[in-house]
Amino acid sequence: MKEIIDQISARLREQNILVPDEEIEVRLKKLIDDFRVPEGEARRSVLNYFQKEHGIMPQARASSEKVKLSEIKESGRWVDLEVKVLDLWEPATEAISQTGLVGDGSGAMKFVKWKKSDLPDLVLGQSYSLKKVITDEFQGRFSIKLNRTSQIEPLENEVEARSVSKAAQEMKVIEISEPGLWVDLKVKVAQLWEPNSDSISQSGLIGDETGSIKFVKWTKADLPNLEEGKSYLLRNLVTDEFQGRFSVKLNRTSQIEPLDVDIEIGSQAAEFSGALVDVQKGSGLIKRCPVCKRSLAKGVCTEHGKVDGTYDLRIKAVLDDGRRVQDVLINRETTERLVGLTLDEARMMAMEALDHEVVRSLIESKLVGRYFAIAGPRVDRYLLVETINELMPVTESNVDELMSRVEAI
Repeated sequence: MKEIIDQISARLREQNILVPDEEIEVRLKKLIDDFRVPEGEARRSVLNYFQKEHGIMPQARASSEKVKLSEIKESGRWVDLEVKVLDLWEPATEAISQTGLVGDGSGAMKFVKWKKSDLPDLVLGQSYSLKKVITDEFQGRFSIKLNRTSQIEPLENEVEARSVSKAAQEMKVIEISEPGLWVDLKVKVAQLWEPNSDSISQSGLIGDETGSIKFVKWTKADLPNLEEGKSYLLRNLVTDEFQGRFSVKLNRTSQIEPLDVDIEIGSQAAEFSGALVDVQKGSGLIKRCPVCKRSLAKGVCTEHGKVDGTYDLRIKAVLDDGRRVQDVLINRETTERLVGLTLDEARMMAMEALDHEVVRSLIESKLVGRYFAIAGPRVDRYLLVETINELMPVTESNVDELMSRVEAI
């Protein structure tokens, strides 16, 4: 992030525009973190914004040139293409109206069409002339983006595109190393989470003996629900990647087969140490759907409607090491040990107070300000706590002693 901020700031200074780094960072973070705009596109957007704010129109974009997909070797290039739509995927964010795979005789490439582009949808199997699209690159993989300046024109003649094989290969979780692969996995459902979009019917964490990975099951897939703690053979999943983290998606072509065996989940643990600075809403005593294990909102499951939920304890917290923060999820057993409060005791507290919030308040009073070292698998922004140990807080005498050592060097 700092490198991009420095690039934008330097470019603005060349045009005698002085903008505090903090203002650049705010706009950049909003685009990248909130709207999941790729870094290259976010950089251009922020730069253009401040140029316009100071009365300087951005330089005219270079004219596009017609190329084959295999000729795309750099990002930030404006190109024209004649391609066929080979596959369409569910967008990972509301900022994207369509995403998928296009191809020509030279190869295939991922495309993204931004919602703000207000362009017509592409149709699976149809051939198009795509004009003024911008190339992008992430970790050595190129893609194309369609924005407001892009044009879509259907072609009468079909583009001969290299076929993309969807033959899934059986893999272990640890072997997933690139997006766009079709895989079969034998896994156990470790956790189920509340979906953050109506387009998602289930999401959570699955794993095998080599590690864990996030999964998403699209609503349109019309597949049966997975159950927490159960093992499955999942066929025809598509791998995906965002900011270096891999996930798998279940779509219409996927299949779910229950297994009689209990698959052991191995741990690829990440570690973090810091002060616990916040106990978030949704912590403490909660109710879960007895079928899908989602937490309930006022007794209602987003999948199964009004149900008689089962009680559970959890902590959604934030740790801060002074340089960065880490969101963590702590399960019932660890919560009971940390707080010294059983699930039954928490239920009695809530009943007496006629308010579940008293349990979260108790957890907050006991844990906020204490220092912990934690370890567990990292999924999205969360670290799922498997081990947690309290650390001694840094005192003023510790700082004085450290300063004395430094001065003596």
